[in-house]
Amino acid sequence: MWILVLAITAGSFACQKKIETIRDADILTLPSLTVRDFETVYTDSGKLQLILSAPLMESYNNNEEPYSEFRSGINVFFHDGHRNPVGSVKAKYAKYTENKTLWELKDSVIAVNESGDRLETELLYWDQKKELIYTDRFVKITNEDQIVQGFGFESDPRLTRRKIKNVSATIYVSDNQ
Repeated sequence: MWILVLAITAGSFACQKKIETIRDADILTLPSLTVRDFETVYTDSGKLQLILSAPLMESYNNNEEPYSEFRSGINVFFHDGHRNPVGSVKAKYAKYTENKTLWELKDSVIAVNESGDRLETELLYWDQKKELIYTDRFVKITNEDQIVQGFGFESDPRLTRRKIKNVSATIYVSDNQ
């Protein structure tokens, strides 16, 4: 009989401790949505615009400033209504802040536009409202005939009207070597 009373008492203390632990946890720091092997397709008037994929997406909607985080990286293929992609961007980390419509891409960011120009940097922002892509970090832009490097960059989303703020090198590539 004493063993039964002792077992019940020990069980009730163990349950109370777990409940306190759960209450002490800050629920607002947990994602409101978690998706593995995430892929979404955006269309406009039935025309393919982009395909976004990520191994992990976590949305935090319980904050004043809701955001989605892609801690395991992101791949985006831009289609512009066509079947074949006209551009792409990938990074090892991404964050999208909904209220600001602002993307933050970090760690090995590579963007390629429809002309084949390749932008490489460690940090890149895309302000969708302003239609502006920018960074204050080192950038390298490579195309078929030159490599341009510098610090600080601004451009339109298609990477056609771009400006490197502090150019550190322009290397012209020649086929006749």
